[in-house]
Amino acid sequence: MIATLFSVAILAGLSVIPVSDRVPELKVKALCKATSETDKAMGLALAQSFSDCMRDETSAQKQLESLWSTTKVTVRDECEGEATSGEIQSYVDLLTCIQMTDTANTLVSAQLLRGASKNRSKQ
Repeated sequence: MIATLFSVAILAGLSVIPVSDRVPELKVKALCKATSETDKAMGLALAQSFSDCMRDETSAQKQLESLWSTTKVTVRDECEGEATSGEIQSYVDLLTCIQMTDTANTLVSAQLLRGASKNRSKQ
């Protein structure tokens, strides 16, 4: 009884982080294995090795950890869906999607500049 109460007390003290607030855990080994095998089979001069692929995926995962909490939930959800579609999962794809979406949103929200444009009087 005391052990059960002690266990409950310990668990109650742990902070719970919602799953959506963490970078998803992706299975990138299969992707890297397939990429490496395909590159070799195609005889590519710059074939990517399994270890290079894993290094890139790990690097992308670390970058995602630093920007995940500041990225809009809608963007995270959309990009996660794209990066995990089918059997292929990639942190590089997830990071690229978020970066491209953020860049696109920044460009859309940028103030329209007229300067010496020929069209300035038409605006």
